[in-house]
Amino acid sequence: MLPVGRDGLLVELGTAEETEALHAELLRRRALGTLPPVAEIVPGARTVLLDGFPSADAARALAAELPGWNVPPLTGSAAGALEIPVRYDGPDLADVAALWGVAEDEVPRIHAAATFRVAFCGFAPGFGYLTGLDERYHVPRRADPRTRVPAGAVGLAGPYTGVYPRSSPGGWQLIGTAPETVLWDADRTPAALLTPGTRVRFVPLESDEAQPGPRRAGPGPAPGRRP
Repeated sequence: MLPVGRDGLLVELGTAEETEALHAELLRRRALGTLPPVAEIVPGARTVLLDGFPSADAARALAAELPGWNVPPLTGSAAGALEIPVRYDGPDLADVAALWGVAEDEVPRIHAAATFRVAFCGFAPGFGYLTGLDERYHVPRRADPRTRVPAGAVGLAGPYTGVYPRSSPGGWQLIGTAPETVLWDADRTPAALLTPGTRVRFVPLESDEAQPGPRRAGPGPAPGRRP
């Protein structure tokens, strides 16, 4: 437990799984009204920042209480998951299949069968780091990063899956494209489609089904589909 500024608290954890579980528990308790008032709950890879307590005393009180919490592990339920249509046509699909030790056409099936969760956000506005693949499917970054990865590219790196919200350099293994998904729209509320804690499923698209441009459902572009 580390103090941050005048009224913040940074909780450091041992694993990514513990971090996600604590973040989920903090959100649950805040929704129930049993968490002290705090303005921001921001997860990282192995930290959770709580900022904006009403006082430093409130932050210290929670810091003393937190080690005694019983934090349940996360479940893999897909209920209410956001669906992101993906065309599995990435340039690194064959390399990922080789790393996984499977046929190339097995990669979409394995990836789409998992239920993902946004662990944290960063890198670029709208970029979420999604966990959910079994450890045996974790892959290294590319030895030679690309100078330009197109918007909508779906990539893998270590334990994470990510969708590039805009064109940028990147070193992740690209396995597909999400042509219908708008991850960041400054005119939308909220602007980011993916926020920490959001559950996500990837839905395979046949190449001839994918059409450019976002779908619409109510005001603004519909960036994904919910069941």
